[in-house]
Amino acid sequence: MIQMHKTPADVQKAYDTWVHQYDTNENPTRDLNARVLRQQSFALAGKSVLEIGCGTGINTIWLAEHAQSVVGVDIAEGMLKKARGRLGEEKACMLQADITKPWLFDQAFDLVIANLVLEHVRDLSHVFNEAHHILLPKGLFYIGELHPYKQLRGAQAKYRDAETDQDVLVPAFTHHVSEYINEGIKAGFTLRRIGEWQNEVDTDFRLLTLLFERA
Repeated sequence: MIQMHKTPADVQKAYDTWVHQYDTNENPTRDLNARVLRQQSFALAGKSVLEIGCGTGINTIWLAEHAQSVVGVDIAEGMLKKARGRLGEEKACMLQADITKPWLFDQAFDLVIANLVLEHVRDLSHVFNEAHHILLPKGLFYIGELHPYKQLRGAQAKYRDAETDQDVLVPAFTHHVSEYINEGIKAGFTLRRIGEWQNEVDTDFRLLTLLFERA
């Protein structure tokens, strides 16, 4: 395995490389996350949504079909280019941004969604604080992440390099369930729901979901 440094620039480079196979390679975590998101009970009709780590728009297009407005953010311009081609400009606003820096938006949102992105962020407190700031009162923050159980067993986002035929690990950090919950509470959120999910062949949990509400 090739181990990369753990900076936002490294994450950006990895996903700009991975984009050419991201939608088609075998990825049970990606697929389970998409199914679980579509099972969530929070209302989307009439809501404004910010999706951080939108990637190639796999989930953005579903959100745009049900919400009033969607802003998708990703650090990798290659991912965003594919997402824009999938959605079209009229369905969602797609922006390149680094969520480890201040979030500069000219609107507040009803819902912030983070799908398989926080494992690439060292400082969760910054993301929770920014999400709390950008949400309207009673707004929701939904998180879907690779379960730390899987990470502790060696699972990590990765792709196969076409030139070397080696697996490249995308920079990642292990955040335990307690860290997600405690950082959310510290930022001023109330935890409304937590879920742990398996697919048909998993022997342990693959996906962790959390739903927080802003006061």
